[in-house]
Amino acid sequence: MKKFVLFLSLVMLFVLSFPADGVSDDSIKIGMCNVLTGPTGALGVGIKTGASVYFDAVNAAGGVNGRKISLISKDDGYEPANTVPITNQLIDEEKVFALLGYVGTPTSKAAVPIASVAGVPFIAPFTGAEAFRNPVNKYVFNVRASYFDETEVMVAYLTSKGYKKIGFFGQNDSYGDAGKAGVMKALKKRKLQLFGDARYARNTVEVDEALSQLRIENPDAVIMVGTYKPSAEFIKKAKAAGLKWAFVNISFVGTKDLLAELGNAKEDVMITEVVPVPTDASIPIVKQFQDDMKNAGLQDQINFTCLEGYIDAVVVVEGLKSAGKNLDRESFMTALEAMTDLDIGGIKISYSATNHQALTYVSLTKVVGGKLQQAK
Repeated sequence: MKKFVLFLSLVMLFVLSFPADGVSDDSIKIGMCNVLTGPTGALGVGIKTGASVYFDAVNAAGGVNGRKISLISKDDGYEPANTVPITNQLIDEEKVFALLGYVGTPTSKAAVPIASVAGVPFIAPFTGAEAFRNPVNKYVFNVRASYFDETEVMVAYLTSKGYKKIGFFGQNDSYGDAGKAGVMKALKKRKLQLFGDARYARNTVEVDEALSQLRIENPDAVIMVGTYKPSAEFIKKAKAAGLKWAFVNISFVGTKDLLAELGNAKEDVMITEVVPVPTDASIPIVKQFQDDMKNAGLQDQINFTCLEGYIDAVVVVEGLKSAGKNLDRESFMTALEAMTDLDIGGIKISYSATNHQALTYVSLTKVVGGKLQQAK
């Protein structure tokens, strides 16, 4: 009998000490599944790096309410077929508290139903797709602006400069579809039509057919909803063919990596951005980001994508702080929804029960004289 009682006591001790919902007395597990390798790998690496640097800085200062944050990161290769089992593993085996920084529309689309059924917060997906914003999903909290926000800025700028024949180049999946939906909405607002819809296959740089299709329509400008390698390949081939189109890329492309791939072909290329310029130290959150990146020995990786990952992590930490010591998923999500104009260093975050998109910030940058600057 004594042995049985001892056995039950040990079982209860194990159960009580095992982290419930990824939270223990001294730790919080955050899961991340995104692309770390292949032709889109730099995007996931950037998001992971930025988030890790902020979490490390928070942990070095004592953590959140006495708990250190542990980031568990896995690579899905930007393929939804990989995202599903990895997400299940993070939830069922790793017992993470929340999921953060998934990269892409198709991969996030595969993960959100899993997270929703399990009741796991899905924070800051690196996508502007409307499907994650409307209708509001209790478990999905976006940080970045939507593709509708970005494409409205693109079309407004192009039409103000006299471009009326606007074509579309995009990835042939839900990411490209989400971007195109924004373009069509902005064009319809101005009673304009689309001059060509050309696609390439995800995780490839096969853009020749897309370029041929758009040459038939011969637009004045092309809005691009792709990743950095195929987008760069498209622009270089179009310029080599003597085409004088304006090229405007959505933020998901990854500015630093796009410009590196373009090399001498980057002049006049435009990109929408959903976070401030990462070299602008006049903005407190950017200065903080720069300092933490330098302290981590990563000053050579100060770029838009890393800054976005860093801001995403700041939002998570602010939610954890507000949820208090008695942390669980419900208190965390309630804390996020209570954020109204929360200043995190020159950027204000707002959520509510009917709005799960923290930011609407969009700017348009352009390469002029080999340097990136605000488009004028």
